Amino acid sequence: MIPFFHIDERIEKASDEALKKCKSQFDLIDEITEYNQLKVQKAFIKHSISETHFISSTGYGYGDRGRETLDKVWADIFCAEDAIVRHNFVCGTHTLTTALFGVLRPGDTMLCITGTPYDTIHGVIGITGEGMGSLKDFGINYAEVALKDEKPDMEAIYNAVNDYTTMVYIQRSRGYELRPSLTVGEIEELVKLVKSKNPNVIVMVDNCYGEFVEKREPIEAGADLIAGSMIKNAGGGIARTGGYIAGRADLVEKCAYRLTTPGLGKEVGATLGMNRELYMGLFYAPHTVGEALKSAVYISALFEGFGYDTTPRYDAKRGDIVQSLGLENEESLVAFCQGIQSGSPIDSFLTPEPWDMPGYDSKVVMAAGAFTLGSSIELSADAPIREPFYAWIQGGLNFHSAKICALLAAQQMHDKNLLKGID
Repeated sequence: MIPFFHIDERIEKASDEALKKCKSQFDLIDEITEYNQLKVQKAFIKHSISETHFISSTGYGYGDRGRETLDKVWADIFCAEDAIVRHNFVCGTHTLTTALFGVLRPGDTMLCITGTPYDTIHGVIGITGEGMGSLKDFGINYAEVALKDEKPDMEAIYNAVNDYTTMVYIQRSRGYELRPSLTVGEIEELVKLVKSKNPNVIVMVDNCYGEFVEKREPIEAGADLIAGSMIKNAGGGIARTGGYIAGRADLVEKCAYRLTTPGLGKEVGATLGMNRELYMGLFYAPHTVGEALKSAVYISALFEGFGYDTTPRYDAKRGDIVQSLGLENEESLVAFCQGIQSGSPIDSFLTPEPWDMPGYDSKVVMAAGAFTLGSSIELSADAPIREPFYAWIQGGLNFHSAKICALLAAQQMHDKNLLKGID
């Protein structure tokens, strides 16, 4: 019996069966976690990280040793020539925007080869929000290649790339789509394909939700630039804000000029005491990502046992920490998210309801009882209220807390006579 919480015995039995299914996947996750933890630890040792790297700077932040060394540590871990890691990237979208505006110039062409990107990037590109200062407003052209059978269309991508293609943009994670996230191996195939057509093209990868999921990162697969958020995988649940850009040194420098100002770039920027959290978050990141992956695998196995569609399946190879769960109708979707919220360490007393969330074209229901507002490495579940009524679950600071949240979600559905697979 599960202590402290009321869970129906039939749901507990289903949980036991799910855990048995997950064992081999958990073993694989542990192997990847250890590899990545050693990689991070080696980088910390190589750069002789000490208390002096955590000292706060103010004003211009000139000569901030901690800031400068953190960039080097990050570059080493991600096999990049250079990196810029800053607390003043306000979110993943801001980080990606800085990279896009840093690298692209009027008349350039950006080609997204993984279908339409995540909702919050639409205004950045100029798909929506005319006159807001998008790439389109600055004369930067945009094109995309639709997915084929939920995968990148290799033939169409090859035909779309030409001598005028400045950047090929790859979104590694699925966003609010049911297509599989991309593995590093699949990214490598895409990089080889586009560079065979145009060797000068810049390949940029939105790496959000993908860091430390595998032993390799997209830079090792030939990508020129990657970017992500510190309140997702890369911050280990400790960083309270921030983002990173890594890759070719000349491209990172351009991004730094966009973040601060031309001519100053990475040389300025007070850290205001945030270095300790950024270092510590990075150190914890491989382990935290491993816990999030175990949580996703377990949720997939548990709800597959109840008869729901899960993407990916519990035993599938994963390219990110996101788990999609088909709940078939609005009532079940909302009940699931409310159950997740009820087990959260923060704001468990709140009841999520669908609402018009900025940046999204449908109402969204979101369960997110996190220590850091909006943190996607802490367990959250959200979904647009539209067919086919899938929830997107990500994170879990530790597996055991995520497990009880999943069970409470099943119990909430059961209490409302919505849970399938229970006689």
